Amino acid sequence: MEKEYNLENLKKDYKKIQKKYDLPDFEKLNEDFQIEKVIEVKTDFLIREIRKFMADKFSNYLRFIEAILNPVNVSMFIFSVIKSIGVEEKNKLTDIYKNLAKIEVRLIELEVKFIEEKEADFIKESYNIWQKIKEDLLNVVGVIKKN
Repeated sequence: MEKEYNLENLKKDYKKIQKKYDLPDFEKLNEDFQIEKVIEVKTDFLIREIRKFMADKFSNYLRFIEAILNPVNVSMFIFSVIKSIGVEEKNKLTDIYKNLAKIEVRLIELEVKFIEEKEADFIKESYNIWQKIKEDLLNVVGVIKKN
């Protein structure tokens, strides 16, 4: 009988790869990327699944920012967002977009060929980039809410 994969098992498995590759704490990654959802996926490649959860979040923000910076066939909501931000916020969004686009290119490489060390490097580096990006993003969202 197969053992039930739960959050505690996930944390134990993560701890092994965390030590091996000096990855961020499970709690920190989970807080930002909801990696606990990996328990819903049966896999022999935990590190790849974690990277995929991170990738989903990055891709969603990339598409949202792209819609603001280049509004083609977008919803009325996006137009109201565009009207509420100034040049400073657009510049911040452009910088965030560039960082997310770099991450997106790395993701293509990782999807083409699985190399555990590169997956780990991606998780570490993109987590650190996200810590910088999210503050700017929160500032822009604050301006949108205020206006």
